Order: sequence, then C-alpha cells, then structure tokens
Amino acid sequence: MNKIVYVGKHALTMTVSRHIHSTWELIFCTSGSGRLIFDDRVLHYSTNDIAVIPPRLPHANRSVEGFTNIHINLTDSTLTDPEPMIIHCDPNGFLLSAFQAAFYYYSRSEEGRTLLPVYGQLIAALLAQQQPGRQRSEVVHEIECNILQNYPDCRFDLSGYLRSLPFNCEYLKKLFKKETGMTPHQYLMEKRLESAANALTMSRGKGSISDAARLCGFSEPLYFSRLFKKKYGVSPRQYAQENPEPPITDSDTMKLMP
Repeated sequence: MNKIVYVGKHALTMTVSRHIHSTWELIFCTSGSGRLIFDDRVLHYSTNDIAVIPPRLPHANRSVEGFTNIHINLTDSTLTDPEPMIIHCDPNGFLLSAFQAAFYYYSRSEEGRTLLPVYGQLIAALLAQQQPGRQRSEVVHEIECNILQNYPDCRFDLSGYLRSLPFNCEYLKKLFKKETGMTPHQYLMEKRLESAANALTMSRGKGSISDAARLCGFSEPLYFSRLFKKKYGVSPRQYAQENPEPPITDSDTMKLMP
C-alpha cells in the first residue's frame, strides 16, 4: 500500500499545463506560491504547503512569482478524501524531510528505490491525520508514527516502546485496535510485509530475498518467507516474478533531473 511510483522536482516554474494522473499526486511547495486550478475550484498554496490531489482530477498549476516543489505519485493509497486539499501544517518538518528522502532514494539506483516503501507509508500516515474522518487520538497517532518510522529496523522493540509510554500497556493495545482495527504488533507486521511486497515488486525478481527481508525489518529470512507466504499465498521470489513494477511515466515538464 501507498506505493511511490514517481518522485520529481520542479525548478523555478511559473506554469504547469492542465494534466491528469491515474495516481494520487502529493506536492510539497518548497518555495514561492501559486494556485492549483481544477474544474470547479482554485486552491492557493505557498511555501511549506502540501497539496493532496486524488486520482483522475484534471488540474493546472499557475504562479506569478514562481514556485519550486517536490512532487510524488502514489498508488494503492490509504488516503481517502475524494476532494483535493491544501495542508498548511508541517510544524516539525517531518513531511519535508520525508519528501526529500523519497526524492533522494528514487533518484538512486534500483537498490536505492527499495527504501521507498518506508517513505510512502510514513507520508500517507502523516497526511491522513489532516484528512476528515481519519482522526486518531493523540497517543494512538504517536504509536502509529513511531511504528512507521521504525518498522524497517529489525532491532525495533515495540513492546519496550509501549511500556515507556505513561499508560497501561493493555489499555494502549485495546485503544490502538479500536481505532485502527489491529493491535500495535499486528500493525507493525502488516507494515513490514506490505513494505516487503513493494520492495520485491521493484526488484523485478532480481534482488536477494534476504536483502528484502532485512530492509523491511526481518532479521530471519526463513521466518520472513513463512509469514509472507501466509499473507500473500506465494513465496517472496514467486511474488516478485509475478508482480513486475510497471514502467514509470509522468506528464509534467520542467523537472530538476536527479
């Protein structure tokens, strides 16, 4: 889920002509300001704003002073709001850091791109908190973000982290399950397996299963393979061979080349 299929940058730009994506488009304005023009509305944005545009919505981008940005195309997203929106809040700079990291890893070799699923999940989770109907209690939001930031690390001690919070552990597990549908440990395992599936798809069957397991938080390849087959019905290698990553296309011009 939340698979990043393209990451690009615009150099100083005044106009992006009307276009459409089959994917979600996420745009972080790194400088300047402008307006996104849709058929039925205009959304104004400025530096440090994030635009969230659902699939299949024709739009253009116009600016008087010019803008620069990092933009991401995302498929199989957990974002749900059907309307485009501007998010004005990134107080800790977490979203900007995640967008920058996603561009960095997308710009590297195929090996570098195996880390993209980490940032797709993190960015979607941070943005979801700003969308109607996806509100979490503060402590559940904190646990979710901590899992999304740490699940690639096989040394991540989720039980120890939960015990460090000023709440009863069993209460936290019940509250987390009530709001997300899963216990914290189930959520952690789901994110690791989803990330592994994305990494295997990007490898086109050429990468090491052990490397995919390690990058997604599993220290034991055999344990990983057993869990993966239980969830997806096939072995990790078979999954990679049967689900090749489609070619990347993007309609925008005026890119900053990696």
